[in-house]
Amino acid sequence: MRRHRKSLWANGAMSMAAAVLLGLGSAAAAAALLAALLFYVMKDMAMTGAFAGAALAAGAYTGAFVYGKYRRRKGLFGGSMCGAFMYAVISAWAIAAAGGFPDIKKLLLLTAFGAAGGVAGVNSKRPEKLRDQ
Repeated sequence: MRRHRKSLWANGAMSMAAAVLLGLGSAAAAAALLAALLFYVMKDMAMTGAFAGAALAAGAYTGAFVYGKYRRRKGLFGGSMCGAFMYAVISAWAIAAAGGFPDIKKLLLLTAFGAAGGVAGVNSKRPEKLRDQ
């Protein structure tokens, strides 16, 4: 008799944690790339806030897109929750490092782009190697 192992994406909490970690990783990678672009190419630090927001938006969209693509349901809610959990992790890190809360605009940015990524992920093509839950 074969044993069937459940997919990572069958468990809601585990899939959310994986999507949040992927989103934070892609946000960090986008921030590093945009910081290098800002420093070496533009040589002007006036656009730092806009580039930081773009990196956060890209990370939230990426994490929620993967969550929606592999969960295949509740893209709007799951994507916005992915963005909210990303905000919670960023807030915890900001409190530990700087001693203050990040701005509420970051929460709105992360939830909006997370919701958009979740909806786009649910409506995208089904992954080939996705096991049925």
